[in-house]
Amino acid sequence: MTDGGPTSGEITTGDFASDARLAIDLTRLAGEHGLSRPIRHPRIQKSGLALAGHAHGVVPTRVQVLGETEMSFLDAMDTENRALASRAFFSLGLSCVVITNGHAPARTMITAAEATGTPLFVSNARSSRTINAVHALLDDRLAPRTRLHGVLVDVFGIGLLLMGKSGIGKSECALELVLRGHRLVADDVVECDWHPPGMVFGSPAELLKNHIEVRGLGVLDLRDLFGVTSTVDRKRIDVIVRLVDWEDLEEFDRLGLDNKVVQVLGTSIRELVVPVRPGRNMGSIVEMAARNELARRMGKDGARDFVSRLEQQLVTHTANDALPPPTHVSPYAPESVVPSAVEGSTDTPAWRSDHLNESSAWIPAVRDPNKEKR
Repeated sequence: MTDGGPTSGEITTGDFASDARLAIDLTRLAGEHGLSRPIRHPRIQKSGLALAGHAHGVVPTRVQVLGETEMSFLDAMDTENRALASRAFFSLGLSCVVITNGHAPARTMITAAEATGTPLFVSNARSSRTINAVHALLDDRLAPRTRLHGVLVDVFGIGLLLMGKSGIGKSECALELVLRGHRLVADDVVECDWHPPGMVFGSPAELLKNHIEVRGLGVLDLRDLFGVTSTVDRKRIDVIVRLVDWEDLEEFDRLGLDNKVVQVLGTSIRELVVPVRPGRNMGSIVEMAARNELARRMGKDGARDFVSRLEQQLVTHTANDALPPPTHVSPYAPESVVPSAVEGSTDTPAWRSDHLNESSAWIPAVRDPNKEKR
């Protein structure tokens, strides 16, 4: 499924603090020599117990956050104990420490941070906002990643990843979709990353961005040919459409009831297996797959509704076949159509099969004139 195993990234403390996507401002007070230390975990750690001397469970590669509670605990200490607690805390080899709410740390804390080369930052934002901003950035920078061979397109807002062997027609299908007004995300190489609570996003390799290769035409820049609306830089992968040769499939789904899924970075993504052969308009078929996915999200499943109605009709016909013959016969009915009164007879009168769903009051084609006069 993947061209390579999933990987988890890491960033340095310096890159973390200077990233433009970090929604808070960090002011560094100490620890310039430690800006190359790695951050490997996307979640922060509150370090109150470590300041009290209980360092068990502290993960050095997580961002350590000291909020109002932790700082008030240090401020309540005398100078000597505060210095001891600070030296013990910063000697743990931490990636960095962030103090929130603009709290100015004591000089002993800044000295301990500088002595151990631990970057010490102050955020003017409250703890909740600071933590949310750190999580948002680290979720993106440290997300598990993998690389897939395929073509990712945005069709009606649905991210469709076209996969299949080389030369099956993935790029040609994507080009047809762009001509219909849809958007290309990535061709050939799709860089995938995972985001909570369980979403996989795809983006193009930087060198291939906005480009598509079509055999016979070469590499085309779609943004130059169709404008900025023909491409998009990032899209969630909602459905995988696997294109296969018609002859390679012994069986394929005729009703649309199969719920196949594949795992990408630990996330289940629905997969459709679509056979390809000359004469099939793959652009229309893939576009219909996106429309059907939109309908499914609205709680409408045409295939299952059809099968449900079919089963109900079969049950109804089976029940009607089991009904006994009518016991009342019109006085006008000729003797030729009166059912046999012989008990245990297995002969089925002709009228029963022809008029099963009609009234038991049989209307004759010819009336008896003698009975009419009466």
